[in-house]
Parts: sequence; structure tokens; C-alpha cells
Amino acid sequence: MFTYLDSTVRDRLVKQDKLVRIDAEGRAADTQGDLEPVANAINVLGPIPLPLECGQNEFCVDWFVSVRHTQLNEVLRFADQWSEGRGPESFADLASSMAVNSILVVGDPKRWQNPLVRIHSSCLTGDVFGSKRCECGPQFMTALDRIANDPAGGMLIYMSGHEGRGIGLWAKAATYLLQDAGESTYQANQSLGLPDDSRDFSDAATLIKYFYGDRPLRLLTNNPKKLNDLNSFGLNHVTRVKHVAGVNATNHPYLSAKRDWGHVLEDDDLALSRSSD
Repeated sequence: MFTYLDSTVRDRLVKQDKLVRIDAEGRAADTQGDLEPVANAINVLGPIPLPLECGQNEFCVDWFVSVRHTQLNEVLRFADQWSEGRGPESFADLASSMAVNSILVVGDPKRWQNPLVRIHSSCLTGDVFGSKRCECGPQFMTALDRIANDPAGGMLIYMSGHEGRGIGLWAKAATYLLQDAGESTYQANQSLGLPDDSRDFSDAATLIKYFYGDRPLRLLTNNPKKLNDLNSFGLNHVTRVKHVAGVNATNHPYLSAKRDWGHVLEDDDLALSRSSD
């Protein structure tokens, strides 16, 4: 992805409050300078009105994007080198693979009371290709629908750097081949010498603090790790709400492995007669 923004455009967006920099606690930070001393600073760009179609429903959300300032700062340094004529070879570095997360906001966060929140890990095969090897695509669409129709409003945070529970698309493809040879999704990670789950939810916690603070919210997840991680980052009023969708014969062994690993799933949740929408 192309990540560079001309400095004059950046300055204009800052003046319009469309580009905000926040610290790890979700507090607005100085937008001038590189903020190297500020640990885990995040840049947030938006809001951008975004009409969506989800199943039979149409609605509009406010779209924000976020990126860690340390990653963006490195791109800006390369951009400065290139603009100063230090060599076109630097241009390729502007197409950085930095993780740009998306936040889809429904309603006015200032008016939220116990909103519905989903932290969704990116899954190219499920979210884009419609793969039935996992439940990610149906979970994503169902979460959007549930949030859009909830009177309390809420938001979906789409974590772009979380492919394959944090191992990336290349390694995820390798685990699929191992799974086809008889290993579970977690055994396949271990065979590659990778963690069962290496996802980092600290940015998601920071974004929740920025948009809403540490107030009661409902989190759409079957994974206690998300709840525990948010608690460890200072969000202490999170209630888990079960989120089951997309169960089918192909992903049934995958979902069973997730249950064995610790996801809160009951026999009825994994029944193949369950509707997959």
C-alpha cells in the first residue's frame, strides 16, 4: 500500500482535526514532531462517511484508519530522502507493509451507553475470498449487522496485521497444507515453530479508550484471550457476548480445535444444522 502523505496535506488534515495522534491511553498527543519519546503513539485519520451494504441492509458508518506512529515515521523518513533526490531506489520503501487498522463507528460515541464492539482479525481467505475453512467472513458480516442494528451503537475494529492469528499470510498458507495432512490449526503453528496465537490487541485497547474510554461495553467474541488482553490494558468493564456464525462441515474440525484451545463454544454452537448466516 502507498503510505506517504504530502506534508502540506498532513498539516491541513491536522488543522481540520481529521488527523489526530494519541498515546497508549487514548489521549490526544502533540501532532508536531516525530513523537519518538511517546511510547506506542498511534495516528488516527478520519472520520470518513462510508455507506455500506451488509446482506439486505444498507447503512452508513464513520470510517477511521489508524497506524502506529513509529511505523509511519519510518515511511516519512524514506519519503523525505526520496523528495530530496537521494535516489529513486528509496521510492519502493514507500510501499510499506505497515499495519493500517480500520475502525467502523456506528452512532455517536459521545452518546454510547454499553455499546456493542467487535475486534476482528484480518482474514483474506475468509473475509475476501469467502473461504469456508474458517468462520471469519460470516463473523465479520454478522458483527457489522449486529452493531448497525443495536440501539446502543458501537464499532468494529479491523486489525490488519492479524492474519492467521498473527503469523501472516505466507505462514498461514503453510499451516493449511499441514492441516490437510492431518494436523489441527494449533498443531500446524507449532510444527512451524510459531506461537498458537501471537496477536497483539494493545492497539485495539488504545482505540477503544480514544473513542469511548473505560466504560461498560459488550464485546462480540468467543475468545477469552481478547477479554483478558483488554483487561490487562486497563479496560475493566467489558462483558463478553457470544458470536457464532458460519459453522459448516468444512470448518467444523477447525472450530472444534478452537474450542479445545479455550474458545467458549458449546455443542449446540457447533451443530452442523445451525444456520451459517
